Amino acid sequence: MTTTFFLVRHAAHDNVGSYLAGRMGGVSLGPAGQAQAMHLARRMSREPLAAICSSPRERTLETAKPMAIACAVKTIAIRAELDEIDFGAWSGKTFEELNKDAAWQTWNSQRQSACTPSGETMQDVQERVIGLMDAVRQNAMNQCVALISHADVIKAAVCKVLGLQLGDCFRFDIEPASITTIVCGDWGSKLIRLNESA
Repeated sequence: MTTTFFLVRHAAHDNVGSYLAGRMGGVSLGPAGQAQAMHLARRMSREPLAAICSSPRERTLETAKPMAIACAVKTIAIRAELDEIDFGAWSGKTFEELNKDAAWQTWNSQRQSACTPSGETMQDVQERVIGLMDAVRQNAMNQCVALISHADVIKAAVCKVLGLQLGDCFRFDIEPASITTIVCGDWGSKLIRLNESA
């Protein structure tokens, strides 16, 4: 028996790519992101979703809500395991500022071993997202589940499935409002589609 997971990156917030939103409050979808979320909902309405789980961030919940309506899923389960990386003091800083920080440079050059100011590592992120998928699978055999999360969280899951080092996460992209499909069974997991545009 298998479970199909649709790992969905949230739609774009205002100024995506200009600063590190992290776990800051009040980061909502902009007009372009709202349009992406509606398009994503229409795309996902073709799938027989049994459940939707979301990171607690505003931008992920705003992405999940239209999907829940389109897919007739009554409840969105908020799961901390899908939350953005805890970037601590880096959250809210522009990438121009961060590029001057030696610790930020280390985080990006040694992702498999470096940690954020809060102490979270990519290994921590991988363990929490894979742990959630394992737990959800126990109650979703032969079903489809959407996980609404963040780029690096999805990358951590993909690295695990493909047997890549966490430092290899820069070898592929996870764009806003993209869908990455992973099927899990007793035999293990396989990647079906990566970074699908809705």
